[in-house]
Amino acid sequence: MKTLRVLLSLMILIIYVFMPFVVWSQPVLETGSQKPMPNEWIDKDTHHKVICLSRMEGNSLSFYFHNNPFLTQTGNEGDRMVFYNTGKNGKQGYTVNLKTLKIEQITNQNAPFTGEIVGHKSHNIYYQKKDSVYVSNLDTKKTKLVFVFPADFKGSISTLNADETMLAGGWASDEQKEILKKYPEKSQFFNRIFDAHALNQLFTINIKTGELKKIHAEKTWLGHIQFSPTLPNLLMFCHEGPWHKVDRIWTIDVKSGFVQLMHKRAVDMEIAGHEFFSPDGKTIWFDNQVPRSENFFLTGSNVKDHSEIRYRMTRDEWSFHFNVTHDMKLFTGDGANEGQVAKAKDGMWIYLFRPTGDHFVSERLVNMKKHDYKLEPNVHFSPDAKWIIFRANFEGRENVYAVEIAKTPQK
Repeated sequence: MKTLRVLLSLMILIIYVFMPFVVWSQPVLETGSQKPMPNEWIDKDTHHKVICLSRMEGNSLSFYFHNNPFLTQTGNEGDRMVFYNTGKNGKQGYTVNLKTLKIEQITNQNAPFTGEIVGHKSHNIYYQKKDSVYVSNLDTKKTKLVFVFPADFKGSISTLNADETMLAGGWASDEQKEILKKYPEKSQFFNRIFDAHALNQLFTINIKTGELKKIHAEKTWLGHIQFSPTLPNLLMFCHEGPWHKVDRIWTIDVKSGFVQLMHKRAVDMEIAGHEFFSPDGKTIWFDNQVPRSENFFLTGSNVKDHSEIRYRMTRDEWSFHFNVTHDMKLFTGDGANEGQVAKAKDGMWIYLFRPTGDHFVSERLVNMKKHDYKLEPNVHFSPDAKWIIFRANFEGRENVYAVEIAKTPQK
């Protein structure tokens, strides 16, 4: 009995002494200090764990920040995320299981395609190749043709409505397309397209019947088209162009055609943009600077009564894009370099934001100083809100990563 007590005491002592070393099983590294980085590491500046999700050859890209790429698990099989890879098979769609990290190829296209649209109920992804719209099922991997644009109306799909019966997108005149073709860089085409005031139209496609319906037309540049995640007939769009010159954020009821402005700029040089719906569809959030480059807020406009709430942040905390958890208790931002509108001196971080009163309290999760911000990180919360997923090029190629929100205990 005495021997047993001694052995137990010895085991407890060993666990006590060596447990800290078990916790730090991943290497502690400056993010981007190695090319390649290991598949998992602890960011030495933040003590948060970072993992690579796209463990395959070629460049991998996660979805744009307002396009939901996730399929939530029904049991305990793990949530899945859709992403793109441009490796040996050309550009194709894949899923990665966020629990097991298993990757599966979904598409098998022989030409480039566009579109970042996931049907979360049907487990379908929709995408476009030239004038044709396709759907591939994430479970069966079967693909079929959904729609072909007529010769006189070559539009581009952007979004799927909440009950997954309609796609929507935009159409631009040949004049606008020619400007984009002649001046491919954003610094070249941005003001030119805005000043052209060429005809733009919004449309819907009935997935079951194939009916194309033109629902709204303006002689201005329209973009950032997004269906509400909960209201099947509510579509958001924006007036593109220099943000200080436009009242940007609008909604339209696709059945009635009723159009509403969601935020009216109140002072000279105020800007609002990079709008996105909250997961419950009740709020449209947007980057709001009053005026431009001076005071920074994330502002939310209620889709029913247009009442607003806003959270102030510092210049360094301003980010290209923001996102929010389902319960709207946590926000995230992907930071920015000094060349962007905020002129941040130390803004190259993946941020976690906690609303406190009228402002954000931030926590830095990943040091992004080795990342070239010409590639926008486009942050997403994982469905369980335990990870923030982003894309980056600090390894010398583009990969998709996840950073754990909980800080790894220090030894």
